[in-house]
Amino acid sequence: MFPEYRDLISRLKTEDAHFSRLFERHNELDHQISNMETGVTPADAFAIESLKKEKLLLKDKIYVVLRKAHETA
Repeated sequence: MFPEYRDLISRLKTEDAHFSRLFERHNELDHQISNMETGVTPADAFAIESLKKEKLLLKDKIYVVLRKAHETA
């Protein structure tokens, strides 16, 4: 996710607690969704879709933080 910001992501994960929480939650959702889609964790289509929407919202929030941090750097 956002390879052009790889270094900035690494830095923000250690320096910005809010960013770190957003990033960690996004990764957790990614893992949950993967488990649901592969049948490891039972879930219906609605549950998967709901988590995908939350993940997308987090991705948007992460991008906003990255753009602001990049512009001020």
